Amino acid sequence: MGKRIAAKITGVAGYVPPRVLTNSDLEKMVDTNDDWIRERTGIRERHVADEGVATSHLATAAAQELLEQTHTRPEEIDAIIVATVTPDMQFPATACLVQNRLGASHAWGFDLSAACSGFVFALTVGAQFVGAGTHRKVLVIGSDKMTSILDYQDRNTCVLFGDGAGAVLLEPAESDDEGILDFQNDIDGSGGEYLFMPGGGSLHPPSHETVDQKMHYVHQTGSQVFKYAVRRMAEVSCHLLERNGYSSRDLALVIPHQANLRIIRAMQERLGIEDSKVMVNIDRFANTTSGTIPLGLRDAVALGRLHKGDLVLLVAVGAGYTCGGILLRWAY
Repeated sequence: MGKRIAAKITGVAGYVPPRVLTNSDLEKMVDTNDDWIRERTGIRERHVADEGVATSHLATAAAQELLEQTHTRPEEIDAIIVATVTPDMQFPATACLVQNRLGASHAWGFDLSAACSGFVFALTVGAQFVGAGTHRKVLVIGSDKMTSILDYQDRNTCVLFGDGAGAVLLEPAESDDEGILDFQNDIDGSGGEYLFMPGGGSLHPPSHETVDQKMHYVHQTGSQVFKYAVRRMAEVSCHLLERNGYSSRDLALVIPHQANLRIIRAMQERLGIEDSKVMVNIDRFANTTSGTIPLGLRDAVALGRLHKGDLVLLVAVGAGYTCGGILLRWAY
């Protein structure tokens, strides 16, 4: 359950690494083809970080762009929340690495793991800090180097993901008609077996055996994830709108998690909204996990699809299962 939070997004930025991996490139690596990928996912290309470039580097690049854009000094940042499932290492937290690179000397922070719902969860948490009056400027980042945990012999998963990061700045809202209006986040752990990475944790620490068994890669039962995502993204969206006295007609833009174009269109059909009200960039970036929604926000701003006062819905489903939605009034 959510409630009115006196926090607003005052800036958004993103970063994707320059190297592009097209569907045609993947045809040379695994038994697949461009038509198959496009038809089933809507993806035509994705960005791939080079060896030695980690999640923290992507996150830092997005954050630096955001600070420049909003004329914010690093020492003004009170907290840094990094949503990721591909941290540079088990510890220290990616947020610590980003904080150090930015020179955000007065910030504390942490990582948040909620897979593809990570950015929505992190944005909710950051808004609580701002809404409570304890923080003035919170940096919320979604960043993942998904190519670091992909098996490029598994055509069912390796075609789906790319690397990227997005960041937003949260600050106090000045009135009740701007900023984050409501949120709904939930989890369903019974779905954990359908999308997970079994190796590398305390249950299956890294060993020759876990590497040989490919336990350090993404494992997914696509049909189960698809059905859950379509249903829950629509349910959460409808619930948020109804609880706040709105209908889908009132929305200016929906920015859904970019996992699969068919999931997005099925959710869109259930909500009864036209293409012009849905942000889609999966064709260019694929699924960047926690990076998809902030990258969608960045592109929506760049394309002139967001205006001050617009009613906007962010919604995602991820491994866990996790699900999250945020309803907000765009503030700039």
